[in-house]
Amino acid sequence: MIEVFSNTFTGDKDMIRSFVMNYESQGSNFDERNRNSLKLFELQGKTINIKSFKKPNFFNSLIYRYMRPSKAKRSFEYAHKLIEKDIGTPTPVAFFEEKSTFGFSRSYYVSEHLNYDITYRELVSDSLYTGNKEILEAFGKFTYALHEKGIHFLDHSVGNTLITISDNSYTFYLVDLNRMKFGTMDFYSRMKNFERLSKFQEHITHMARGYALASGEDESLIFNTMRKNINAFQNRFHRKKRWKKRLTPKK
Repeated sequence: MIEVFSNTFTGDKDMIRSFVMNYESQGSNFDERNRNSLKLFELQGKTINIKSFKKPNFFNSLIYRYMRPSKAKRSFEYAHKLIEKDIGTPTPVAFFEEKSTFGFSRSYYVSEHLNYDITYRELVSDSLYTGNKEILEAFGKFTYALHEKGIHFLDHSVGNTLITISDNSYTFYLVDLNRMKFGTMDFYSRMKNFERLSKFQEHITHMARGYALASGEDESLIFNTMRKNINAFQNRFHRKKRWKKRLTPKK
């Protein structure tokens, strides 16, 4: 097992190792998905979040073994980059990788668990915060800050931004970090980065206004370009869904 800890981590490394080695039988389930899972562990008065990435197929195991950094390593390194650029993300602790001569097995990303109030999803689903103008505008400003700092978050979607709320002040934290690019973004790339977020015109209006206030760009241009990209993504998504339904054998 390969392991790398953050230089700033001063906790019990042996206990973290034990959490990873006993991941299947210990910890509290936090988020179970088809590809990956999240569990919470208690450590010295803190809650630790461990994400286990699904074991890749044989071909991808060779790629991760010899050619490409694992998702856990990328998450760890990108978290440090975000913090260096003053962008919120749960504090990175470590990453672990299971490798052998014949390929790559599993990897784990360890971070401190963040006690957040909502995710972006609550802004566009049925909740007390649905369509909240202030938070959506603040999110538009936050995304502009990402772009100005050369951060292209490829998984900028409804479940990957955590939000804390304090006295009408909103702080945003990115999670699921393994897909990012860094560098200058043109206007089209910036607007396309919103495509996996809310499809509702009212929500797009608030995000566009926030982005325009932060950037000084024309608000109508931002809104129209943002909406065009979101609509195109929605059309692709539903077209793909229809094709999958047609190809799925009936029981």
